[in-house]
Amino acid sequence: MKFLHLLFAAAPLFGASFSPNALAGEVRVAVATLLAEPLRAIAQSFEKDTGNKVILTVGNTSELLRQIIDGARYDLLLPNNTAALKELEDRNLVVAGTRFTYARNSLVLWSPEEGYVDPQGKVLTRKKFDRLSVVSPALVYGQPAKQVLDNLGIAREISAKLVERHDIAESRQFVASDAPSLGIVTLSQVYANGRLLRGSAWLIPQSLYDPIRQQTVILDEGRNNPTARSFQFYLKGSKAGSILLGYGYKHEVIAGAL
Repeated sequence: MKFLHLLFAAAPLFGASFSPNALAGEVRVAVATLLAEPLRAIAQSFEKDTGNKVILTVGNTSELLRQIIDGARYDLLLPNNTAALKELEDRNLVVAGTRFTYARNSLVLWSPEEGYVDPQGKVLTRKKFDRLSVVSPALVYGQPAKQVLDNLGIAREISAKLVERHDIAESRQFVASDAPSLGIVTLSQVYANGRLLRGSAWLIPQSLYDPIRQQTVILDEGRNNPTARSFQFYLKGSKAGSILLGYGYKHEVIAGAL
């Protein structure tokens, strides 16, 4: 996969939390495609507040992971799953103690059709659909979707209606463009700027599936880069939190906490 490299020009402004005498720094951040939009906005905000430069490399988590193992020079990684971080930890390619959860994603029952999905999700529990697009349980985000169907007690009854996709992005595209007008996707895929982008949706209760944690870690390449730590700190603050909330994520850390 060809990676998209995004370079944001730094603004000569410094936030109160950073020394005004510090020289502008640079941080190289590898981020999963599904997280790209909010991270672009957070990077721009960080640059404006600190005067530092953020270089984002956007790509599939598995490919970013392979690049890092092969020696790619990234300071931070924000993947779409925690398994990638565990593998890097096992290979001693991260800075110990820097991994943390900065946000949680949510699942929604979504249709591009206005009014198709009711606020209580009864279209799903009453099985009023022909096909349901879901991610394979063997893949990221697939297991939580399976938990939803199991916990609702309808998994066996609707098994013939399931259309399993290879990843969450493909599942959303399939719902939006093909016959099944219903799918289980992440809220961040259909929500931006504080609103549902199109169609109708039911926010699936968190009690029906395990939390979907979005985590980050400083990689070994960023061990001695103070800008890497500054950016990770920034993810914990209220500005990053507001941006994440606008894209459907739940901010998981207390503003200003270390």
